[in-house]
Amino acid sequence: MNSENKSQTRSLRELEMEVLEEGREWMRQRLEEKLQQEAIRQGGVFPPQRKKGPPPSAAKDASADGRGIG
Repeated sequence: MNSENKSQTRSLRELEMEVLEEGREWMRQRLEEKLQQEAIRQGGVFPPQRKKGPPPSAAKDASADGRGIG
């Protein structure tokens, strides 16, 4: 095996990671398509547009005000 072939050889782990990433991207695109179709069917917009106005108030965490468990 010469050095050129050796540098092009990838491990099974590298191949697995590449294929998993490709699969995740395909699934993301497929989900986006299905969500878009459903939004069109329902007459909505995807992705949903954010409503303008003040940001929602943060929910109080029980542990933050001293009422934590215990």
